[in-house]
Amino acid sequence: MAIDLKGLSDFLKGGPIVGLRRTRAATRATMLVERLWPLVLPLVIAITLFVSLSWLGVFRILPDWPRLGLMALFAIAALAALWPLRHFRRPGAGEVDRRIETANALRHTPLRSQDDRLAGKDDPFAAALWQEHRKRLARDLRSLKGEFPRTGVPDRDPWALRAIAPLLLVVAFAYSLGPGGGSLTDGFLAAAGPQTVPPRIDAWVTPPAYTGKAPLYMTADANQNQNHFTVPEGSVVAVRVTGGSGDERLSYLDAHTAEETAFEPATPTAPATASSRAGAAHTVSQFSGPLSADGLLSLRRGDDGEEITNWSFTVTPDDAPQIRFAEEPTRAVNGALQLTYEIEDDYGAVSAQALFEPADPASDARPLYEAPEMRLTLPRRRGDEIVARTSRDLTEHPWAGTLVDLTLEADDGAGQTGRSGTERITLPERPFINPLALALVEQRQLLALDANAKQRVLDLMDAITLWPEETIPELTHYLGITAARSRLDEATSDDQLRDVVDYLWEIAVTIEDGSLTDAERRLRMAQEALREALEEGASDEEIEQLMAELREAMQEFLREFAERAMQNPEQAMPMPQNGQEMRQSDLERMMDQIEELAKSGARDEAQQLLSQLQDMMNNLQAGRQQQQQDGGEESEMRQQMDQLGEIMRRQQELMNETFQMQQGQQQPGQQGQQGEQGQGGQMSPEEFAEAMRQLQEGQGQLRQDLQSMMEALEGMGLQPGEGFSESGEAMGRAGSSLGEGQGERAVGEQGQALEALRRGAQDMMQQMQQAMEGEGGGQQPGGRSRQGADRDPLGRPRATTGPDFGDTVRVPDEIDVQRARRILEAIRKRLGNALSPELERDYLERLLEMR
Repeated sequence: MAIDLKGLSDFLKGGPIVGLRRTRAATRATMLVERLWPLVLPLVIAITLFVSLSWLGVFRILPDWPRLGLMALFAIAALAALWPLRHFRRPGAGEVDRRIETANALRHTPLRSQDDRLAGKDDPFAAALWQEHRKRLARDLRSLKGEFPRTGVPDRDPWALRAIAPLLLVVAFAYSLGPGGGSLTDGFLAAAGPQTVPPRIDAWVTPPAYTGKAPLYMTADANQNQNHFTVPEGSVVAVRVTGGSGDERLSYLDAHTAEETAFEPATPTAPATASSRAGAAHTVSQFSGPLSADGLLSLRRGDDGEEITNWSFTVTPDDAPQIRFAEEPTRAVNGALQLTYEIEDDYGAVSAQALFEPADPASDARPLYEAPEMRLTLPRRRGDEIVARTSRDLTEHPWAGTLVDLTLEADDGAGQTGRSGTERITLPERPFINPLALALVEQRQLLALDANAKQRVLDLMDAITLWPEETIPELTHYLGITAARSRLDEATSDDQLRDVVDYLWEIAVTIEDGSLTDAERRLRMAQEALREALEEGASDEEIEQLMAELREAMQEFLREFAERAMQNPEQAMPMPQNGQEMRQSDLERMMDQIEELAKSGARDEAQQLLSQLQDMMNNLQAGRQQQQQDGGEESEMRQQMDQLGEIMRRQQELMNETFQMQQGQQQPGQQGQQGEQGQGGQMSPEEFAEAMRQLQEGQGQLRQDLQSMMEALEGMGLQPGEGFSESGEAMGRAGSSLGEGQGERAVGEQGQALEALRRGAQDMMQQMQQAMEGEGGGQQPGGRSRQGADRDPLGRPRATTGPDFGDTVRVPDEIDVQRARRILEAIRKRLGNALSPELERDYLERLLEMR
């Protein structure tokens, strides 16, 4: 029977053919799965088990023969699983159609009927009848459906043992992601022996702590490409090898001497806690040694000396510190020894001191006291500053006043010492004016420098007390001296002799300066205690307690100082620091800075600031003695200053009288106003000439007084300035103008004379200040400084002595007077304008009242 494809295509072109194709394709795929999956399943299970065992690391831990046997077993299983595939047969078209007809319960085989053709001769009626039959069968093909595969595997494996393989695969995959997981190639690789882990090398250099440099890690990532390093002398290199063979060696080859030094392990080689996968233990070897010269550091292993790595070093030498005098040793105003010096070192000195030795020591002397100790303040480490200054009061030491050799010594962190040149100086001593006190101090020094001079000191004390009515006016002083003499006579040991030396000093100080107040003593003790605490590195709590004591002592001293200045302004102490004004708030701020620096660890800076504070206090404490020494000279200078002030006052009065008289003659209409100024009514020409003659005589007398004052200044060693000469010339011209009746011209010349007097006064004050500074003072006569003359050294306003030379008030000259007169005339003219606003008129009237 032939198939009429054309007729079937024309019948089914409305859409059923597309659905039929899809159904046939799905049915064919279902049949393929049903036939192939039971045949392939054994192979899939075998592959799954192989992959699972590989990921679980079974093949990695198995020895070679068991591994090969297991691999052979999997190969046989795979081949056996492939053997049933020979029975596989793809489904044909007829089988697919029958599966579709069966699945859809179609009767009369409609799919296969569509492919049939009429046999025999062409019969139109039969063809039409056949065509109608095919159409009716095709109606059943519009809703065809397929089936799911039915492999029959569950029937063969009712216990579902096949599910073990995928579950094991999932677990093995998760395990393979960990450190113990295996790979798919482990079954094909031979078992590896113990794995050799590359050793870990850590190398670093630790510079000396005093250099302030951080350790250098040579094996850090930043230094991987660097093999040459520069390190300070005294650095220590350390190399640690972890996981090596244990036979590593470290040696250093000196680049200058070609001598190789082996560094022994710092600790014995020991197994580490971690182990490799093969179970071998790691070892740790550590070496360390100093780097003293340029060279090459090499790390080797094995008997053949195989080099693992190396590093080369350039060692920067650490030179000894250098210390030298920057200025000659000087004596402060309070007698303290002031040293200004320079210290240079590669990384900064750690300590410095002044060494004293007797200039001419006696061979048979037995001194009771060692040389005084004087620690030196170090320069600041930050920056390039190398100059430092230290002030220390050694006047109480028995060596004070003796000739000594002074040498400065500085030490660095490496233990190296540097010394300066030797200066021969006389240690500053406290000056004693009282003869009795001076004698006791001399006896004290004699005994302190040689204990063998005990008998001589006793004889001298007997001589002092031989006639006490004449030599010792105070009974308490006599009793003190006799007590000291008895203690000296009974002294048998050096400690007892030292007690006598200290007692003699106390008696001498009491006799010489019994007025030294408790506040001054307490301030000195507080400063000294804080200085020693800073040098010895005291704790923050101790520093805080000492700062509180210093603040209390400072407050007490300043209170006493202010009371003394108010009671006796003439003897007020000089301005410290060359006349620079120092306020109480400045002192408090300095003390706060000292405490903050000490607590932050900057002890050197704190000591420097404390030294500056001591200098300021030294200047204040030395003020009374300086005033007593300079009192006579200042009194004479003050007289000249008072005379100069009187001359300037008289010149001002002459200029005012001349100006008023001239105005009275030029403006007769304003006599009412001028009468208030003392001129009275209009003068006749004869009266005016007589008045001008009297003014001329007064001007001439004033010029003679100025000349006498200039001669007196020359007698005091001061050179009168050009201002005084110009003032004398202007006075002479003013006298001539007054004699000629030229009052207006005389006023101008008198103003010039007054201005020249002011300049001369300023020049004289500068000369006096320089003279006082040359003698150690920082003030001008009269107790006033060029800076802050109206304030005391603590910045408080105070009354001054002596005249005011116009430094703060400027004397008006002729131009100023004329300008003021024009301003007053303009104000009066504006007030006379009736059109001026009321507010403006009130303002102008207030200006006239202010005049």
